[in-house]
Amino acid sequence: MYADINGLKMFYEIRGTSDPAGVPVVLLHGAISATGTSFGPLPDLLAQTRQVIAVEQQGHGRTADIDRPMLVQAMADDTLALLAHLGIGQADLFAVRRWRTCRRR
Repeated sequence: MYADINGLKMFYEIRGTSDPAGVPVVLLHGAISATGTSFGPLPDLLAQTRQVIAVEQQGHGRTADIDRPMLVQAMADDTLALLAHLGIGQADLFAVRRWRTCRRR
């Protein structure tokens, strides 16, 4: 599915069933990746007991890039805006580490 979020046509998938007593888990893929390459069978496994929302960020997977800097803060804002769009006030996040800071000594 796609949602219009902050100028993006943002791709997301929802799997599993919504449990009124539980909170969904949001999967955030790693850099230069997408849901399938970051998580493999995990979304389907989690969906056996949870509602799973898999998000593909700006310039990744099925979400096209737009004319704005690709910043971690913007991606966080996009994710929060998507959750608000979906009417979700609380969620657990499962993220693959995006970028590492490398230092040379």
